[in-house]
Amino acid sequence: MATGTEPHPDSRGVHTPTRAAISARHLRTDRWWLAPAGTAAGLLAFVVYSTWRAFADAHYYSAPYVSPFYSPCLAERCQTMHSGPNADLFGGWWALSPAIIILVFPLGFRMTCYYYRKAYYRGFWASPPACAVAEPHASYSGETRFPLILQNLHRYFFYAAILVAGVLTYDTVLSFRDAHHHWGHMGLGTVLFVANVALIWAYTLSCHSCRHIVGGKLKHFSRHPVRYRAWRFVGKLNARHMLLAWASLVSVGVTDFYVYLLASGAFDDPRFF
Repeated sequence: MATGTEPHPDSRGVHTPTRAAISARHLRTDRWWLAPAGTAAGLLAFVVYSTWRAFADAHYYSAPYVSPFYSPCLAERCQTMHSGPNADLFGGWWALSPAIIILVFPLGFRMTCYYYRKAYYRGFWASPPACAVAEPHASYSGETRFPLILQNLHRYFFYAAILVAGVLTYDTVLSFRDAHHHWGHMGLGTVLFVANVALIWAYTLSCHSCRHIVGGKLKHFSRHPVRYRAWRFVGKLNARHMLLAWASLVSVGVTDFYVYLLASGAFDDPRFF
């Protein structure tokens, strides 16, 4: 008769003889799989959408709005944007969608983000699938080998993300124009751009690397009152890092889709003034 304390037939990972001899894979009775499944579905949906838009190479500008997926536009073949973020750094040899050039930086920042690591490790790799649920892998080497060792580039992607957020802020300022580039106007797109850039900045500044850069290695906060206040502010944002990660992911997708609808002629941008 089984006693419930016999070693699991698959004596690997957490079921090695040196661990507690519990035959059950886990003792959770709730629907623990809903969270990782929902996370995987949400991330997969964004990956599919962003891949389509990145390679579409069309419908990314409708004056005065430019899609955040294509900004800044660094190829000569970019659509002309009046006073927009056009910088022909790659000249005319770049044949692919110009979005591919710039998306590597925000994508790298999110892929190496501490929260997103947890999200896709659990959602796609089941490493582990949930708290108190054993992962199916026989061994774990941490982030010490390729490709996971590249996660250590997160701080450098953070610096790039700051620059991208600055460009998106410039785009938001330009959204206070009308289709003829006259200032002092505001449309529904302007509202979306303001909300999106606010969430982008909040998510970027809530990053763990930002918190360390602002207040890390300080032994006496009293001697650095400015950095201490900044550290506390970033710490409050950091407590909502997961929420900001998802909110900014949704907002950047919604903003891009809105520009796509305008550029494709689905409807005209409603103007408030």
